[in-house]
Amino acid sequence: MSGTTPAAAATMEADPENPRAARTASLRAVRGMNDVLPDEAALWERLEDTTRDVLRRYGYRNLRVPIVEQTPLFVRAIGEVTDVVEHEMYTFEDRLNGESLTLRPEATAGIVRAAIEHNLLYERPQRVWLAGAMFRHERPQKGRYRQFHQFDVEALGYAGPDVDAEQMVMLARLWRELGLSEGIRLEINSIGDPAERRAHRAALVDHFTRHLDALDTDSRRRLATNPLRILDSKNPAMQEIIAAAPRLADRLEPPSRAHFEGLQRLLRDHGLAFTINARLVRGLDYYNRTVFEWVTDRLGAQGTVTGGGRYDGLFEQLGGRPTPACGFAIGIERMILLLQDSQRDDRAAPFAYLVHAGDAAAALASRVAETLRDAGHAVVVHAGGGSFKTQMKRADASGARFALIIGDVEAAAGTVAVKPLREPGAQIAMPASDLVARLGVPAAQSS
Repeated sequence: MSGTTPAAAATMEADPENPRAARTASLRAVRGMNDVLPDEAALWERLEDTTRDVLRRYGYRNLRVPIVEQTPLFVRAIGEVTDVVEHEMYTFEDRLNGESLTLRPEATAGIVRAAIEHNLLYERPQRVWLAGAMFRHERPQKGRYRQFHQFDVEALGYAGPDVDAEQMVMLARLWRELGLSEGIRLEINSIGDPAERRAHRAALVDHFTRHLDALDTDSRRRLATNPLRILDSKNPAMQEIIAAAPRLADRLEPPSRAHFEGLQRLLRDHGLAFTINARLVRGLDYYNRTVFEWVTDRLGAQGTVTGGGRYDGLFEQLGGRPTPACGFAIGIERMILLLQDSQRDDRAAPFAYLVHAGDAAAALASRVAETLRDAGHAVVVHAGGGSFKTQMKRADASGARFALIIGDVEAAAGTVAVKPLREPGAQIAMPASDLVARLGVPAAQSS
């Protein structure tokens, strides 16, 4: 193999006796890192566009940070003994300077780092959002991938429960606009401040140590590192022991209790239903006081579609000034699964599909398509030839509302035959110049 490039060597490993066959072997996406094909991408666009619009209406602005950060950022922010840092991060050494770098497993740490580095909060608090890919090395399963995507939304510099409530109300609006309100419910909890959690941690260690024989392997490991995460266990055999564990809510001091009661009052004022889940702790070390999740029963084990909470100590932990903050992340892949489960998305379907035969018809079809596009319609012009029958099959498969048919007769007369494809109605002919007036403009433009 001397003189062979790493890429060539990797290719030839498949079949050292037949390098040509190895070079032509099919390449596949990395396991747990998925392609998004056009039909599904339409749902992504709908989710992304709707989310961006809702965030804009609440005053949140876009902020973008690198996908790769220095490894110590995540170790300090997330916690050295968390599952993410211990087992799931994609960490590598920079070959130029030996620096340890990590593909971001979550976005909050990078956003806080950027806010500190650029003194973003010097003049006023900030509402910001980020969208993009995150990376965790774990066993891929439905709704849980090694490369996954999130909307990460943060309110930086806000101390009261009003911003916590605002984010939950804002998410409720997003679910309504996506048509998902019936499928998602809100769970909240308070995990108090650090001193309260330390006292609770000691009580949990004492409780679970007395039931050590009943703990599974993961829970025994967490007993020494992060006993709060034992409360997250889904192991049916442990539920009775977990239910009997001490409750952090019973240890809240007056400031934490007042914050949590204020949050509940605000949610009730907005008419937003919620459940207090005393076992809700979230998986990262930086949280304090408010934690919340929007969950669904429609995705099996991966039922959390949005999770977040308050992290008032993270700025100071990363070298900044003490700064209150609250935020959440929306799992895009899980939201796509919900959208696929709940409704058919018609936004990707064109308004019209232009069927044509002959040079004059092709020229008229091109002009008609541009006129309709000027009015805001999505229009596909058939390409590649074929009979009218073949083209009509393509028109129907496209999901278009209308087939617009132009042959020699129509081209000579300057007319178009309009055939409804998704609703009853006879095929009719009309002048090409009347199409926009007769067919209308898209609802988004007419409203």
